[in-house]
Amino acid sequence: MHADPAVLTLLAEGEIAIEGQLVDASNLALYCEVRAGDDALTCIYKPVNGERPLWDFPDGTLAARETAAFLVSEALGWGVVPPTVLRDGPVGTGMVQAWIDVDETVDLIDLLHSMDDSRLQRLAVYDAIVNNADRKGGHLLPTPEGHLYGIDHGVCFSAEDKLRTVLWQWRGLPLPDDLCPDVARVRAELDESLGDALRPLLTRAEVRATRRRVDELLASRVFPQPNGNWPAVPWPPI
Repeated sequence: MHADPAVLTLLAEGEIAIEGQLVDASNLALYCEVRAGDDALTCIYKPVNGERPLWDFPDGTLAARETAAFLVSEALGWGVVPPTVLRDGPVGTGMVQAWIDVDETVDLIDLLHSMDDSRLQRLAVYDAIVNNADRKGGHLLPTPEGHLYGIDHGVCFSAEDKLRTVLWQWRGLPLPDDLCPDVARVRAELDESLGDALRPLLTRAEVRATRRRVDELLASRVFPQPNGNWPAVPWPPI
């Protein structure tokens, strides 16, 4: 599942109108509409100017890492991150991401404890690739159509092992066979077009570390284990 090119074009080129602010967000997150002619889309705009410095992610920006996270999702073909672009906006350069309407009938606690949900398994593998340091339950967006998105990937791609997630139920178990070809394709693309696309967004060390993590996944073909040197679960977990 890949993002609709028309949606990406609208996000990248449409006029952004700010309609509100997500007050619970730790950094500035603006609820917006992006419009070009008769086409309009609800989106979230997170300007770099509204980011608070992080001692453990001193390089780059949250907006760039969120954009890089989308590019990895696209390379996998899993569509686990909503359409996302990095562009100029009313408050300066920032990440602009399509708004996702969620299925309010889904019980997130029940979902998070599932062992046989292939959507969650894809997200767990994805998080291992991008080294997600903050996979909370509230960052999962189940849609009425049955798709599952993950959001808030600003603290990914560290060159150090910082995987912190609520999705540890498969730790040490074999990766599903049907996911391995997609992971292998991403590894090849990291040496080609994906690597080229990530370099303006991440440090060289972060891109190299992403290659290393994919190599380790393909060599072991098992879900990662907590490393013991970093809290395994984010707080709060939801």
